[in-house]
Amino acid sequence: MTTTTSYLLSSSSSSSAPLHTFKVLRRTLWNRIFALIFTSAILSLFVHHFICLLGSANATTFLLHFTLLFSDVILSFMWATTQSFRWRPIRRSVYPENLMQVTRDCDSPMLDVFICTADPYKEPPMGVVNTALSVMAYEYPSDKISVYVSDDGGSELTLFAFMEAAKFATHWLPFCKKYKVEDRCPAAYFSSSHCRSTTHAEELKVQIAIL
Repeated sequence: MTTTTSYLLSSSSSSSAPLHTFKVLRRTLWNRIFALIFTSAILSLFVHHFICLLGSANATTFLLHFTLLFSDVILSFMWATTQSFRWRPIRRSVYPENLMQVTRDCDSPMLDVFICTADPYKEPPMGVVNTALSVMAYEYPSDKISVYVSDDGGSELTLFAFMEAAKFATHWLPFCKKYKVEDRCPAAYFSSSHCRSTTHAEELKVQIAIL
């Protein structure tokens, strides 16, 4: 029982490349059989609790059976809410490289990214700067993305870090676009093994050193 289905961004264009596909896992049938058996057991337990409630000889026995019924209702509700993940488990594959084949830059919505920081000691400016540069280097129309940084602490250290990051961005952003860098976070890229095995990173370091 394996089914593969592809969804397209535009249903009117059947020849467009798929953005994602999914495959229904083979354990789906066994999950549903188990769920039906477990549901039958829960219903039987509820019937037993109701019979015990109706046959209670005194208030203490009634309260005991009512407490057990109430707890089983809560546990059954918690179990039922998890069945949506097991009733039809799937494995999804995405193809972000096909996005540009089915859409255009002018179709992209305006995107605002808000980065907040307050304490340069608890939130090192280097990490905040790397976050901002990662967003700016993302493959998105540059005229439709805006990055806002809010420094509630008014730190001069953070301000200086972003002044230097602005100079670095004039080299980093074209570098990411030219060599199609996947790790757009500078700290992650320069610490990766891929960076050490390429000469492009060394050229970028030389440009920064000259600056």
